[in-house]
Amino acid sequence: MKRVVNISKNAEEAQQWDIKQHLSMGVEERQAAARVLKERVYGKNSLDARKAERNK
Repeated sequence: MKRVVNISKNAEEAQQWDIKQHLSMGVEERQAAARVLKERVYGKNSLDARKAERNK
């Protein structure tokens, strides 16, 4: 995942850049980014929430 840095002058500008960034990414890119962030926070052996709910 390529890191992108943006320095905004205020919160409104930062929010607009964030929205533009999300819209410019494809579905696969967003899913890959979410997967990388999930692994960083919960580790590679974390349960998939959808599978955990099905087992209840």
